[in-house]
Amino acid sequence: MKRQIRSKVLVYRRIFLILCDIVSVVIASIAAILLRFDLQYSYSVTEYMDTMLKYLPFNIVVTLIIFYLFRLYHSLWTYAGATEMANIVSACIISSLIQTVGMLAANHPNYYAVPRSYYLLYGMCLLILIIGSRFSYRVLRSVIQRRTVRAMRKNVMIIGAGNAGNALIKEMNTSHYLQKNVCCVIDDDHLKVGNYIHGVKVAGGREEIIEMVASYRIDEIIIAMPSASKQVIKEILDICKETKCELKTLPGIYQLVNGEVSVSTLRKVDVLDLLGREQIKVDLCSIMKYVEDKVVLVTGGGGSIGSELCRQIATQNPKKLIIVDIYENNAYDIQQELIKKYPKLDLVVLIASIRNSSRINSIFEIYKPNIVYHAAAHKHVPLMEVSPNEAIKNNVFGTWIAAEAAVTHSVEKFVLISTDKAVNPTNIMGASKRMCEMIVQSYNKRGTTEFVAVRFGNVLGSNGSVIPLFKKQIKEGGPVTVTHPDIIRYFMTIPEAVSLVLQAGAYAKGGEIFVLDMGEPVKILELANNLIRLSGYIPGEDIKIEFTGLRPGEKLYEELLMEEEGMQDTKNKLIHIGKPIEFDEKEFFEKLEELKEIVKNENNEIKKEIQKLVPTYVIKEYE
Repeated sequence: MKRQIRSKVLVYRRIFLILCDIVSVVIASIAAILLRFDLQYSYSVTEYMDTMLKYLPFNIVVTLIIFYLFRLYHSLWTYAGATEMANIVSACIISSLIQTVGMLAANHPNYYAVPRSYYLLYGMCLLILIIGSRFSYRVLRSVIQRRTVRAMRKNVMIIGAGNAGNALIKEMNTSHYLQKNVCCVIDDDHLKVGNYIHGVKVAGGREEIIEMVASYRIDEIIIAMPSASKQVIKEILDICKETKCELKTLPGIYQLVNGEVSVSTLRKVDVLDLLGREQIKVDLCSIMKYVEDKVVLVTGGGGSIGSELCRQIATQNPKKLIIVDIYENNAYDIQQELIKKYPKLDLVVLIASIRNSSRINSIFEIYKPNIVYHAAAHKHVPLMEVSPNEAIKNNVFGTWIAAEAAVTHSVEKFVLISTDKAVNPTNIMGASKRMCEMIVQSYNKRGTTEFVAVRFGNVLGSNGSVIPLFKKQIKEGGPVTVTHPDIIRYFMTIPEAVSLVLQAGAYAKGGEIFVLDMGEPVKILELANNLIRLSGYIPGEDIKIEFTGLRPGEKLYEELLMEEEGMQDTKNKLIHIGKPIEFDEKEFFEKLEELKEIVKNENNEIKKEIQKLVPTYVIKEYE
């Protein structure tokens, strides 16, 4: 049925084109004579018209045959291009030549011969009319479609009048599938302001962003500045977030270098773009040579940091990668991911608790790891405050068991994942991590294993971090909960944290605490406001912010280094080494043995006992 309908449509379309061509031949013939006499009608014109009309029927038939042979009734004129245009020109020229020969051969002494200029004028008129009949539908259809689609399209502002902006505008203007209407471009280069890129005006600098958004009724802002610094991007985003526009950006300069700039590479602006700090850049190929052809073990390998460690280690051709985790679902997820991405990787995934010394020693004995990344730990501050014994059992004694196994089985490197909360801790989690640092510092002197700790701040996007919580609350319509209006935190991304851990392994000589220079701290309230605006809402109006009060163990700000630790630079200017704090190791381990018995008995006074081992730990009472 559909095929029959299509056939009828094609027949009707061809009949219509044939009728149009007949009319075009008639009009071209008449117009050629009138143009010869400057559109002035006279007796001579009538005589020439009679001559032309006598030949006209033959001319129409011949022209239709020629057009048919040149497939002017078979082309899809919606998609017509250079080939179809060449066919039209050729057909019209041949039609004009045959008419010239035919009229001269059929000329009779009783007839007036038409002027010689008639033949040229006829050919020109015929060409114009045929082109018009074939392409007018396409133009009309395009205009109607453009008006219809323009009404449905998003009005877009592009920030950046460079190569990236040029590529995006060109793609958006030519694509039939993108529902975007580029209205204006913003650029701080005053020499570009007032000029046009593919018909789009460079309207002004960043100071005009808000004005232009209102003037052009902008729905979406695209930041096409892949080579700009994080600080510049942050400054521009600070302006853009005051609008209610959807914000998108290109991932980075490598997209421009590789010629990959296109709409498909755009991503939504994330709160990470507002941190205003360059990400750590680590040459993994040079620092990860020590991983190549080595047996690497990652405890807590299914967690946020542990799984990212496994991903990056897998790229460096380890001899064997061993993932140890107590949580089977996480372990299974990273196992399946690595099997799919790296089918040749010798991967072992084991379910085990770091608190089980027999199990851990058995794993070390069987697999004999060369490098250990110790990421397994309880990290949630408020939860550990109400279950302090579990924090000590898992974090402290789990680290002790792993460190002892590393020395016993002559592991080359042991890297502990620590936290900024270990500095002057006000919570059990931070105090436990400080004790873990003290353990690895002590064990660095006990054998050939090089022990090192890596300390960093809050990891964006990790399990339990504030960003996923805020996004969930915004999705649910609010309110967004912030513990205190003045609370601040240092932030880093998971890839940054992992690159720091890997670099620490390369730099490690034993006993160091590596610390990341994380730039300026961020107010959590500002983070919440930014995330609400980036989601297209107005803080306080569309999405409310509520203050819930500091949680157990939480403090207003975190520190990265104790004052007495000092700082030492490394080859990477964003990574520093804290000088180890001296302490009585014999006394420390004696008290640690006592603590082991205390936590077994689930002593409620555990915090006071911990304070004896970590003098900088400040106990806070909560209602």
